[in-house]
Amino acid sequence: MSGRPEHQAPPEIFYGQDEARKYTRNTRMMEIQLAMSERAVELLCLPENQPCHIIDLGCGSGLSGETLTEQGHVWTGVDISSAMLGVAKEREVEGDLLLGDLGQGLPFRAGAFDGAISISALQWLCNADQRSHNPANRLYTFFSSLYGCLSRGSRAVFQFYPENSSQVELITSQAMKAGFTGGLVVDYPNSTKAKKFFLCLMTGGQQPLPAALGVDSREEAPSHVAFSQKRERMKQLRAGKAPKKSRDWILEKKERRRRQGKETRDDSKFTGRKRPSHVW
Repeated sequence: MSGRPEHQAPPEIFYGQDEARKYTRNTRMMEIQLAMSERAVELLCLPENQPCHIIDLGCGSGLSGETLTEQGHVWTGVDISSAMLGVAKEREVEGDLLLGDLGQGLPFRAGAFDGAISISALQWLCNADQRSHNPANRLYTFFSSLYGCLSRGSRAVFQFYPENSSQVELITSQAMKAGFTGGLVVDYPNSTKAKKFFLCLMTGGQQPLPAALGVDSREEAPSHVAFSQKRERMKQLRAGKAPKKSRDWILEKKERRRRQGKETRDDSKFTGRKRPSHVW
């Protein structure tokens, strides 16, 4: 059997309780997800100092959504796994969460979002997990509904793991058929570990694609994914902001949730206290 997750089980089964928990306990996995989310948001080219409403497609446990929150944006997340969404709720993410199958289309009004991101989800739509599933039809249904709910001039950025060139062609052809322009941006194309594929789609007609990272042979791939996180933490400390996950940061986040009318756990002496590492 292939080692690729999408060949092992449908996403709603593969991302069950055990797999979902890894997204709160596996530091390496969380760091990689964070770095890819930051890059996806960068490729959206959102207007500076302007809060936007972003849809996170295949939002999982809300890790990519937290990147949007930190940058001042509002977001809505859609995922097919109830276990992953359960973890997102436990983590008290600030986005609105919706259980749904992307292949059946998105149920949002026209122009509802200023952009879309998706981390490690798009390749799942290329599988036929049921007899009624036709990957090309499901991709077209998804992209058509996404095109409709994005404001004109906005972008959608998908980080994904294509299995082969035929899969890339299948995905891009259905996206273009739905009305998008754009193409593939491949960061660090010459690096086995750091190479990442981003499908950048535009709704406002043909535009130049963003520049890929690591194309210049003199530009090295990042040696540690957590570097951007550490750099951001240092920037926050210098700016007098509470670093992410500190007690002050958590209290501030909980207060924002209360103002939004969301259910929030009471504060206690344990709020923001560092928990011991899990030993496996």
